Amino acid sequence: MSQKVSYLPALRFRVLTPLFDLVVRWGMRELTIKRYLVQHAQIGSRSRVLDLGSGTGTLAILAHTMHPDAELIGIDVDPDILAIARAKAAREKAGIRFNQGMAFSLPYDSRSFDRVVSSLVFHHLATRDKERGLAEVRRVLKPGGLVLILDFGKPRNTLAWLIGQVLQRIEPSGDLQRGVLPALMEQAGLIQVKVVARFMTAFGTVALYRGQKPNSELGRSVPISAHLFANRIAQ
Repeated sequence: MSQKVSYLPALRFRVLTPLFDLVVRWGMRELTIKRYLVQHAQIGSRSRVLDLGSGTGTLAILAHTMHPDAELIGIDVDPDILAIARAKAAREKAGIRFNQGMAFSLPYDSRSFDRVVSSLVFHHLATRDKERGLAEVRRVLKPGGLVLILDFGKPRNTLAWLIGQVLQRIEPSGDLQRGVLPALMEQAGLIQVKVVARFMTAFGTVALYRGQKPNSELGRSVPISAHLFANRIAQ
């Protein structure tokens, strides 16, 4: 990347970056949840898959292990965490390419990926950057391509709500806990948007969101109104 950008490092503080894998694995049921994501991504042989905000590469490496014929590419803004991802992929002899870049300015051609997957990235983005990031997801997906996003969601019980209140003081997850992501996905022109599953973790409710790029522009969703947007959040 030629220009300097600001971003929030994993676990908020750079000194904690080496602990990221340990915290996520034991606090988020990481392997169980990410394996569920890969299973529902319906990755085909020789599919081209982008791991958006790839972090330390766990999701990309897992997808490669489960679908060795697919082409996996990861992108993340943080050079320190990319170094960890590349080292892990090398140890696993996984031929995954990791690039540095922003979620809302992807250095890839339009219609160049069959699948986009993402884990615990979108809650870091401001609302405007979520919108830009989802527009980029739609742009780089091939017609009919799928996106699966694993991130925080609306709490389903009192305990999850209490955990979420604490989490918001550490991670900028408040808007996702209010349920905005499905509406933003539809606003970006994705269709068949739904919450596939919810998981209770030590950090609160995590949801798996799924959307699809229309097969043609005729299937493109129109931007939703502010009224509908508010109703979706309230549901």
